[in-house]
Amino acid sequence: MTDSLDQALASNTPTPKAPIDPVEAIMAFDPKKHIAFEEPSGILMMKDIGFADNVGVSPVAVTQPFQLFSLEAITIMRSEIANPEVRARYQYASNIANAQLRGYAREYAPFTYAAWNHPETIAIVSKLAGIDLIPWSDYEIAHVNLSAVKTDEQAKAELTSFQARNSSIHSDEGIDVSSTDDDKPIVGWHTDSYPFVCVLMMSDCTNMVGGETALRTATGEVIRVRGPTEGCAVILQGRYITHQALRALGAKERITAVTSWRPRSPFVKDDSVLRTVRPVSDLTELYSDFAEYRLEIMEQRMRRARAELRARREAGLAFDTPGHKLFLQESAAFLTHTDHELVEEENVQRGFIETIDLPDVPVDQGAHQD
Repeated sequence: MTDSLDQALASNTPTPKAPIDPVEAIMAFDPKKHIAFEEPSGILMMKDIGFADNVGVSPVAVTQPFQLFSLEAITIMRSEIANPEVRARYQYASNIANAQLRGYAREYAPFTYAAWNHPETIAIVSKLAGIDLIPWSDYEIAHVNLSAVKTDEQAKAELTSFQARNSSIHSDEGIDVSSTDDDKPIVGWHTDSYPFVCVLMMSDCTNMVGGETALRTATGEVIRVRGPTEGCAVILQGRYITHQALRALGAKERITAVTSWRPRSPFVKDDSVLRTVRPVSDLTELYSDFAEYRLEIMEQRMRRARAELRARREAGLAFDTPGHKLFLQESAAFLTHTDHELVEEENVQRGFIETIDLPDVPVDQGAHQD
């Protein structure tokens, strides 16, 4: 598997005009150079796919692909994940993904870490998502999905086979496309663990067919959204929308970086779960991030409740028994949810992620929603 990953990381890397030294690039993130934002051609709203106003944390469902980072930025990001120590320490595999890199950014990818935490990047993602967001945690910055690398001949043969047979092949975001059983999906439908994700394409998508995101509407219909190209991204409220990313055919590789997001305000609901990430994570890091920010949310909610209680008393108002009891009930539910997600390490089934049993969507050239 290591040789395959080495090839995947080395292939299709855009060549900058001047050589980039990864060491010199450590503190080199410059939004003027490396953010190349262009507005998406459209945004699909939750109501457009049949969801009620109270579903999710934002009215936005998914964006069309949009340019986010420059090719030079992608080159530097790829150089950081090419570090052999990153693969040695942070590589995971599961039943739906042969190779993932998780939790490496803070320690081993300073450029990538700075790029996703920069205020301008956060402002762009928040604007398109329709709500003020922040990265979910350090651990979930630029989770990388690595596909198995193919030769030019293999990629061409795959595309030719698809065009001849109109095969039905699927995969999750950036997940292994090396299956020889062309009619068997690699991964089924799923919802994400976190409110929003921003999926960044890090591969050259020339000659690629497929790669769209299939969304299941509230009425059970399926729509497709075009997949991103190199340096481009898609934002999806994936915690609340059942979806799958269709297999991309005809490309030598498919590498994506997925950064997860949550609302900045502690007073917006937080429905984050750890179901799809717990089996492929360093639980000390994941649990620490989750427990800490949930406690921060609870702390700020309690401070506000105390301030409101004190203000009512100083104003000579009666104690709001129903209101305070509702706050206590919501707080208890919040803490119970946190407790439920912190599964004891010995009870975690490593490398196995549940999927949703629904019919898969076939790859279909040109069949996407604009």
